[in-house]
Amino acid sequence: MRFLVSLGLLLLSFSLHAEKIIAAGDPWPPFLDPNQAKKGIIVEIATAAFASQGYELEMHFVPWARAIKGVKNAQYDLLLATWITEERKNFLKFSDTYLSNNLRFIKRKGDKFEYAGIPSLTGKSLGVVRDYGYGDDLLTATNFRRPETKDFISNVRKLVAGRIDLAIEDEIVAKAIILKEQPELMDKIEFVTTPYSTETLHVASGLANAKHQEFIHAFNKGLIEIKNSGEFDRIINSL
Repeated sequence: MRFLVSLGLLLLSFSLHAEKIIAAGDPWPPFLDPNQAKKGIIVEIATAAFASQGYELEMHFVPWARAIKGVKNAQYDLLLATWITEERKNFLKFSDTYLSNNLRFIKRKGDKFEYAGIPSLTGKSLGVVRDYGYGDDLLTATNFRRPETKDFISNVRKLVAGRIDLAIEDEIVAKAIILKEQPELMDKIEFVTTPYSTETLHVASGLANAKHQEFIHAFNKGLIEIKNSGEFDRIINSL
């Protein structure tokens, strides 16, 4: 009994003294999901990694453009699900890789389009989400248009309505969002067979944040610990 009381006091002391880190991002189920009890598997991974280093993670769900601007300006400490681009290296420090995404183009049902490199997109209208990093080749190409929206489901609606030719997203994320927001749209779209790319996921902190080195070092160290303990695999296998 005395041991349990001592353990409880130790845990209480830890919770009172743990430094809080504020993370931001937009809903991106099943990876980031405000409707899940644990807020998605990426929040679970980051929470466990930081907890092992004595930090308490607090997640704020905001539009992506606001999240990345807030981290750039040190309003928030972290982005939890970030792809690396050359432009972002100018204002973000990235963690080690912890997951990856398979990006696929999405087309209307019956469309014969197949991806065969950037030239195959010539003349197309590709719906993208504002301030998402799809890779430098896609973002700098000039042979097609990239109209922006605030979120992925808006692009799916535009695609089905014939206002754009293609959308792009990680296949797991795309299916989760569509099935949650407008499941009837699944029968009206198809995923292009050839993936566009595989993008690695990273935690990132703004270079303007005085503690950016400390936060990224803590995540990298915590990531190793939760992998060694088996906690990382347990979280991933819950997907």
